[in-house]
Amino acid sequence: SGDDVDFRRLGLWTGMVWSEASEGTNGIGTCLAEARALTVHREQHFLARNIGLSCTVAPIWDAQGRLAAALDVSTCRSDLTPALLKLVAAATVEAAQRIEQRHFRAAFSHARILVADDDRGPRGLLAVDREDLVIGASRCARLAFGLTEQRLATPFPADDLLGRQERADDFSAGERGVVQRAMARARGNVSAAARMLGISRATLHRKLSRLQLDRPH
Repeated sequence: SGDDVDFRRLGLWTGMVWSEASEGTNGIGTCLAEARALTVHREQHFLARNIGLSCTVAPIWDAQGRLAAALDVSTCRSDLTPALLKLVAAATVEAAQRIEQRHFRAAFSHARILVADDDRGPRGLLAVDREDLVIGASRCARLAFGLTEQRLATPFPADDLLGRQERADDFSAGERGVVQRAMARARGNVSAAARMLGISRATLHRKLSRLQLDRPH
């Protein structure tokens, strides 16, 4: 199509090289070099052949927090306003973050994903195993919690990050949670819950009494 011809001519095609070493200042190459979202608008490009482009680019980080790619939105329109460029930039960053989150969830599909809300920036994701130990963290979570590769090399309690150390170290609270979850899954049937836990019905009754879970709420 006509658009394909234009895209090839402008270098917006599979296999084209947009490194700073090759093209000087440009959206894709500069984003990857500086590892940050940015816009290079028309005359801000280093090479004259690229000044007809406005390029908004956001980095994409993999599940290990490494720079993996960049998402580029480029246009040849000369009538772009600063307000429209801001909207394009915001949409590009949001799209890149969605790609990151999907990739992270796919990489840790066997784990439970916790969303760490942060009013100061995008939400970070933590991957935890069955024991609620952190086994992975997205780029945003690494920055928010100051997590290094060394810290993540050994799984550690998610509660240590989320400010619930006392609860995490309370063995009784942990046992209580296990019993409550079993009873909930069994819909209050003590015999069924005991089978789930691999203990006798009498043992479960004793635990319910000791943990004060046999009393009506």
